[in-house]
Amino acid sequence: MKKLTDLEIEKKIESLQDWDYYENGLHTDFEFDNFKDCMSAMNRIAFECEALNHHPEWKNTYNKLDIKLTTHDAGGVTLLDFKLATIINQIVEVEE
Repeated sequence: MKKLTDLEIEKKIESLQDWDYYENGLHTDFEFDNFKDCMSAMNRIAFECEALNHHPEWKNTYNKLDIKLTTHDAGGVTLLDFKLATIINQIVEVEE
C-alpha cells in the first residue's frame, strides 16, 4: 500500500469526522459511559482490524479510548488507515 502525501491526507480527512492528522498518523479519541462500553467497542473494532489485517495503536483508560492509525509497512498513512477509521466511526456511531 502506498503512503499518502500530506496534501492527499489533508483532503481526505475533511470527510472523516472527529479525526486529526499529526505525528505521521490519524488520531481520534472517544469517551464512553463506562469501562464496559469502551471495552465492548474495542472488541468490535478488533474483529474488523483482524479482517483487514490492520491494527491500531490504541490506549484505553477506564471509559476513554485513544486511537492512532498508521501503516507501518508504508511508513505513514495509507488508504487502509482511512478505511479502518471509517469503520471505527460506524462502530462507535459518531454523531454529526
